[in-house]
Amino acid sequence: MDTQTQTELEAAAFRQLISHFQEHTEVQNIDLMNLANFCRNCLAKWYMAAAEERGLAMDYDVAREYVYGMPYSEWKDKFQKKATAEQMALFESKQNS
Repeated sequence: MDTQTQTELEAAAFRQLISHFQEHTEVQNIDLMNLANFCRNCLAKWYMAAAEERGLAMDYDVAREYVYGMPYSEWKDKFQKKATAEQMALFESKQNS
C-alpha cells in the first residue's frame, strides 16, 4: 500500500471514530478514560498537536468543537453526567499505577 492511500484510510477511520463519538453521546468521557485511557478531549489534543506540527495555529476550543460536533460547553450541558464515585475511584486508581 502506498503512503497516500494509507494516509487516506487512516483519515477516513479517524473521521468515522469522531462521527461515532458524536452519535453516541451516552458514552461518557470518564468511561472512555477508564476503559481505553483516552477520551474526546484527548482526540482534540492530538488533532491540535497534528495541526501545530504542520505549522497551523489551532485553538484547543476549535479542536474540541471539531471532535464534539458543537462547542464543548454546549456538549457538557446537554450530555455530560456527573461521574459516580465508582467511576472516579477507578480513574484515580489508574492514574496512580
